[in-house]
Amino acid sequence: MHAEPPPVEAFRQLERFVSAAALSDRLDAFAALARWAGRGSVAGDSEAAGRAGPGLVALIELLESDPGLLRRYRSAFAALLAETDGTNVFAHAGIPSERGTFAELSERLMNHVLPRPRDDRDLATLLRRLFRSPEAVERFAALPSATFRRLVAVHAGGGGEAVWAGLRRSFADGFRLLATWTASQGLTPKLRKRSRPAAVTESPFYRIGTISEALATQWTANGVRADTVESWRQECDRCRAEMSGIHTRVEREGVSLHVVHGLEMLERCLVRMEAMVDLMAAKEEAEAADVLHRLLATLAVSVQADRSVRHLLWWSTHVLQRRIVERSGRTGEHYVANTRAEYRHMWMAAAGGGLLTVATAALKTQISASAASDFVLGVLYGLNYAVSFLLMQRFGLVLATKQPAMTAAALASIVRDRSGQERADEITEYAARIVRSQLAAVAGNVLVVALGAVGFVHLWSLVRSTPFLSQAEAAAVYAALSPVNSGTVFYAALTGVILWLASVAGGWFDNFCAYHRLPHALAEHPAGRRLGSERMARWGEALSNNAAGWATNISLGFMLGMTPAIGHFLGVPLDVRHVTLNSGVLGIATASLGTGWFGDGMFVRGVVGVVVMFVLNLSVSFLLALVTAARAYQLPASGVAMLLRTLYRRFVTAPRDFLVPPRDRPAQESPEADRS
Repeated sequence: MHAEPPPVEAFRQLERFVSAAALSDRLDAFAALARWAGRGSVAGDSEAAGRAGPGLVALIELLESDPGLLRRYRSAFAALLAETDGTNVFAHAGIPSERGTFAELSERLMNHVLPRPRDDRDLATLLRRLFRSPEAVERFAALPSATFRRLVAVHAGGGGEAVWAGLRRSFADGFRLLATWTASQGLTPKLRKRSRPAAVTESPFYRIGTISEALATQWTANGVRADTVESWRQECDRCRAEMSGIHTRVEREGVSLHVVHGLEMLERCLVRMEAMVDLMAAKEEAEAADVLHRLLATLAVSVQADRSVRHLLWWSTHVLQRRIVERSGRTGEHYVANTRAEYRHMWMAAAGGGLLTVATAALKTQISASAASDFVLGVLYGLNYAVSFLLMQRFGLVLATKQPAMTAAALASIVRDRSGQERADEITEYAARIVRSQLAAVAGNVLVVALGAVGFVHLWSLVRSTPFLSQAEAAAVYAALSPVNSGTVFYAALTGVILWLASVAGGWFDNFCAYHRLPHALAEHPAGRRLGSERMARWGEALSNNAAGWATNISLGFMLGMTPAIGHFLGVPLDVRHVTLNSGVLGIATASLGTGWFGDGMFVRGVVGVVVMFVLNLSVSFLLALVTAARAYQLPASGVAMLLRTLYRRFVTAPRDFLVPPRDRPAQESPEADRS
């Protein structure tokens, strides 16, 4: 059996639409007709027909060739417009609601579980049915101008002004609502206190409402004045300049989702209104058709975004992500060794971190031997780790694998700010500095923590005349670290996730302090009358300088400590494996066994487990941080792939650059000396 040619199917779809008596039937038939026209069934005769879709071309040709069918189609389409209201299409589709991010998120999640009842009078419902997928939107946006103009002529001709009067009113009312929301949102306290000081009547958000009403009135009277259009566009530019200033101040002083929500609502309202003004101001039919095509494509994208949970989360957190990433990047600058002197300092700082970790690992083994509850064990582990990490921060020591989550932000910013060969060169150089700094930190940590653990156990044996760990306890350590006998591979990857989450928590807390001006509040606290204003000012300055580091270290400590306890409580196999901490535990177990440490290959498996921890701690935390940075800077996937390819090529061609820094250039050979 052969498929029927497109005109026959087009006639059937058209007949169903023009014969529908009730609004619901008419909407169903029109949606089915549009879906068929968008799909098509055979290849077109020309490139334009192929791009437009042969079904749509066949539909247009059928209507153009049959005046009687065209009259019936226009009559049915006029009835559809008369029974529906398009205000929500123009004013609501794609515009964030006033309820805020979390209320909107709850409703979208509920709509996926239990969709809302149909509202046949709302044209937004029809638009959502016409464009059910991003592919449908792309097909419509890619229509050739000539084809879309023919489509407009099919719908617009022969009906008279009365057919479009209702849609024209809906268009004007939607424009008025957008202007009202622009004024009300732009004049909210959260945005006004971040704007330049001015009277309300001088605000562009206030003035654009008055001009918009004049423009809508002229539009409904079938003609807009050029001077009114120009005045509106000038006021729109002033609104954008004001928003740019607010945005800059927000990124500098701290981000709030409420402020981001307000700025996003303003931007979308202005973009929609600009497209509508372009349509109002169009002088020729061809120009008006092209503007209408772009506007409808934008509305189609908007009705798709209105249902997307992912899209809502992305735009709600984009600026906050950027603030967190940039702060994390600045916090991690001291983790990158640029010169040989800094490289030697990195070794010393890592050695100090390893020595401190010996005490942390020893205390951890003692805590694990206690018979406390899961919650108490988790809290004790967390306190142990957090205090250790805070001491490292206080004395400028380094803990391996905390670096990648800090430095991926700077790496991504290079991709954003550079292009071409300059970008590739700077990426590879910065990546080489990251890797050799990381290797120095890991080597310093592991060597010192292993030697320190052996020394600690021997000192313990001399003082207490007993090994620090029994043979059974030491064997259990070996088994726990082995990648073959335990879940070390999964736990090491999970630890990489925790390292990344800690850097996010640090950036978030730093943003929280900046947004709420906590350092200033602390410096001006009334307790200063008793404790001294200078002391309170020092505390405020310390909070400003160390908020990100404190939050990162404390959150990392308690996440590492509480994860095993939470897993045990829930009956889920959860644990953590950090390379430095477990190197200390392995050293303690080895020294406690005395001469029997190399038996049955378990020691080798423990060493392999430590290597696995290093690779997974480093790679997982780095990749997650890089993905976060890429999303914050809106880097495409191709940009991230290019970055990884460049790193691989540099590592293959010049591996030494990733191991040790080049020799420092003498002062007389520096570029400044050359220029002088």
